[in-house]
Amino acid sequence: MKAIVYDRYGPADVLRYADVPTPTPGDGEVLVRVRAASINHGDRAVMHGSPLIARLAFGLRRPRETVLGRDVAGTVEAVGAKVTRLRVGDEVFGEMNQRGFAEYVTAPEAHLASKPAGVTFEQAATLPVAATSALQALRLGGAGPGRTVLVNGASGGVGTFAVQIAAALGAEVTGVCATRNVDLVGSIGAHHVIDYTREDVTRGTRRFDVIVDLAGNHPLSAFRRLLTPKGIYVSSSGAGGPVFGPLPRLLAAAVLSPFSSRKLRGLYARRDLADFAHLAELVATGKVTPVIERTCPLSETAEAVRRLETDHARGKIVLTV
Repeated sequence: MKAIVYDRYGPADVLRYADVPTPTPGDGEVLVRVRAASINHGDRAVMHGSPLIARLAFGLRRPRETVLGRDVAGTVEAVGAKVTRLRVGDEVFGEMNQRGFAEYVTAPEAHLASKPAGVTFEQAATLPVAATSALQALRLGGAGPGRTVLVNGASGGVGTFAVQIAAALGAEVTGVCATRNVDLVGSIGAHHVIDYTREDVTRGTRRFDVIVDLAGNHPLSAFRRLLTPKGIYVSSSGAGGPVFGPLPRLLAAAVLSPFSSRKLRGLYARRDLADFAHLAELVATGKVTPVIERTCPLSETAEAVRRLETDHARGKIVLTV
């Protein structure tokens, strides 16, 4: 089968479209014929081996797992002996432990949710990491009816979901993004849009009940000033230094939070099939529409990643298989 492989850390040039053996499912696993996959910030981080502390998990000198990709959607091709819920022919989507940018992938049954008929494979492939992160960040912040929510980084993969889900929850949403994305963010449900090239949100007078920070481009103290007296700031950004990445920011939030009524929290998104099913239902009913900037064949993954490295994010890029 074909897959996107790499055997050393580096930029998109390290990625190759190559032949690899088709995997065989274990007893509790499912073999999925991949129909679509989406690119996440985490895929790029793993490709670079950055931050350096992450190499403790992914391989010190070179990547242990040589096929990239976490988000997939496809059709069950075969099942292991101990699989009880899924059957051959079922349409599914889920989050892999890498190896998703390929024609076939194996995964534990517990990592896959059923895809509703009203959701395309391309749409389903955007949900496991980005949409789940948005949902869990908003839940951690307590977003809901009558609450004011600021999404910093509103035009990216997670941000476009955060804006739509917050609006669906009944919150008043303000999105922060670059000039070219202002109209997009307004069109998907933001009540107010701030162009960060013209206005620094942290210097404004508005206050928010919930801040979902996906950019990490301002100090914690600046965001804390924007919170209402019992507001909650949630950090879900990969920004940080080359060695520890976002860890210092997350630790600082944990240390500072107990000393104020304004809470600072870090998001540790987790795979959750109930969340997958809920998000797929939101898409099927039209309450949320994944923002897909473009789709491209699996063979063009390196070019798609290269584009993400140089351009501001605008929703998701989906790979079709």
